Amino acid sequence: MIYYRDETICVRTMLEPDPEIFSREEIAQGWIHATPEKCRRRIQHEKEGMAVALTAEYKGQPAGYVSLYWQPKTGAFAGCGIPEIVDFAVLAKYRKLGVGTKLMDTAEKVAAKVSDRVYLGVGLHKDYGSAQRMYVKRGYIPDGSGVWYRDEVCTPYAPCCNDDDLVLYLSKDLS
Repeated sequence: MIYYRDETICVRTMLEPDPEIFSREEIAQGWIHATPEKCRRRIQHEKEGMAVALTAEYKGQPAGYVSLYWQPKTGAFAGCGIPEIVDFAVLAKYRKLGVGTKLMDTAEKVAAKVSDRVYLGVGLHKDYGSAQRMYVKRGYIPDGSGVWYRDEVCTPYAPCCNDDDLVLYLSKDLS
């Protein structure tokens, strides 16, 4: 399904061979832990009705992806009926070209069909700096539950690691 299209960007349902392409490109840009399984899992979750898995193309080439989960089972809003934006990524060579904006616009538009709110978790280390800034500029605000580590609230002074599992949840009103 195509959700958005203009002269340069198309946002569509994630399909094969997207997982292989994204894995190869992410490894080439230094993301050594990238595998196609993550995207294949997103495609499967869409088939099962759990999520919408989106791919953005830039001039016909897969450039970024994001998923929207209808009933998330973890995180600050788990079980509240608020969709969660998960695993937003734009390949480095396609950044600053509007790809991420169109992906987020599309995910929010799809979420607005079922909820007046959407949320996401963002990592806290420096590699997430651009995403943190973008989310704030888009109107996302912290949910107030503090920092989470490995899907649980990180209690004050508890040990944790500043890895991809250390996140802050943000939400946005869509109405």
